[in-house]
Amino acid sequence: MVASRYPNHPAPLWNLPGGRQRAGELLDETLRREFLEETGLAIERGRFLYLSESYDRRTGTHFLNVTFSVRSHGEPKGALDDAHIVAIEWVAREQVAGRLSVAVVREPLVAYLRGERRPYFGFADAGITIEFADPS
Repeated sequence: MVASRYPNHPAPLWNLPGGRQRAGELLDETLRREFLEETGLAIERGRFLYLSESYDRRTGTHFLNVTFSVRSHGEPKGALDDAHIVAIEWVAREQVAGRLSVAVVREPLVAYLRGERRPYFGFADAGITIEFADPS
């Protein structure tokens, strides 16, 4: 998991590695780029696990999170090209729920780790606003 700092949150927020898709970039390319930027790891994409969707009503931002299993060799080296990442840690399954403060991230992942194989999780209200320091 990675901990990221955002301008509007006093403490870092933990999440799975990932990020925003660039214009013209395929989802698989985004996944590989974001993992490399945030962890220093080259990955092999595994199977699709679930999609989670949320809406930040304050900013009007619609979020789609597509979660895949991944494989990699080696250990995380730290963020290569992502200044907002402040920590990277392997987190034991039983500690995941306590590490994730954002329900739209926590609930789908915890459900998956419990063995639920739902392909979709929807949150009409994200319950959180993320302000990104960079414009993209």
